[in-house]
Formats: sequence, C-alpha cells, structure tokens
Amino acid sequence: MGKDRKIIDDHGLDLLFREARTYNGWEERDVSDVLIQALYDLMKWGATSANCCPARFVFVKSKEAKEKLKPHLMEGNVEKTMAAPVTVIIGYDLEFYEHLGFLFPQTDAKSWFVGKEAFIQSTALRNSSLQGAYLMLAARALGLDCGPMSGFKPKGVKEAFFPDSNVEVNFICNLGFGDPASLHARGPRFGFDDVCKIV
Repeated sequence: MGKDRKIIDDHGLDLLFREARTYNGWEERDVSDVLIQALYDLMKWGATSANCCPARFVFVKSKEAKEKLKPHLMEGNVEKTMAAPVTVIIGYDLEFYEHLGFLFPQTDAKSWFVGKEAFIQSTALRNSSLQGAYLMLAARALGLDCGPMSGFKPKGVKEAFFPDSNVEVNFICNLGFGDPASLHARGPRFGFDDVCKIV
C-alpha cells in the first residue's frame, strides 16, 4: 500500500491561490538578496519538459537598473514598477538544448532540437512560462506578493538586459510586500462547468 501523501493545509492554499492577489502598490520594505536566492532555490524544482529549464531571470533592484527598464514599460506600468522593491524579468534561452547533456543525461535530448527552430521556440516559451508561474508560487510561499505583467516592449527589454545573447523576454513580474490599498476588486473566475470537461 502506498505511503499516505501529505497535502497543504487551507492556510497554504489561501496563500498560494485563494487569497493571493496581483498588487499594484508596494510597502517600502526591502526584498533581500538572500530571499531572492531562496526564491530561486525553491522554484527551480518545478517540472519542465525533459528538465529543459529554459528560463533565465534578471532581478532588477538597483535604481540604475530600474531606470534602464523604465523606458521600455507601458505608461500604466511605470509608477508601480519603479516603486516595487524588485522586478524580475523572465526570459527564455533559445539555446537551452545545449545544456540537456547536464540536465537530462539519460538520453541524447539535444538531438531532438538541433535545427528545429519552431520546436525550440515553442518549447522555450512554454516551459519558461511554467517556470515564471513556479517563481510566483514560490514568492507567495515565502511571504512575497506578485504583480505580473506583459505591458512592456520585449525588444527594448532584451536589448537592455540580454544583449548579444539568445535570450528572449517572456514577461516581467514585480515582487515585494504588497500594499492592500492598491488592490482592485477581485475579478470573477469561470466555474468548472464553464471551461472544463471530464471525458
């Protein structure tokens, strides 16, 4: 008989999902480098296909780095991003398959991708999106709040933070300790029967 599996209690489920919100304002509290490293060390265990781990992260904290990011943000995202203690840029490496000998040594997974640009692109985008979501869950688990967004100019962010590389930009996410006064009314969600089938 299989070992009984432990599950997260209601407090943990509230923290990760039911009471988690997208924040637009932030308390003036620092997010330490130690906490950022702990965040990565937690989220890195999230599953990706063939353990490909294509996501690449830049945690933008300094005033100088924020100013480099600022001109590439859409107007409605400037103020909240400049105020956030950290803004993480989630990118994806289009040469992720070069690392599969280390990440997935049980077979020659690199050969699945070489010369297949569309497959490389779709795999990198899909799995970096997963890793970005794992990052948000890990942040919430460690007491941080999140403000993910896609309102920016990817080409400009790439040129500013991933120049001369094969890394493209997926999305960005503000991190910190959210100010409840910045919250909008919570949006509705679909019910199970609206969007799901069991077949």
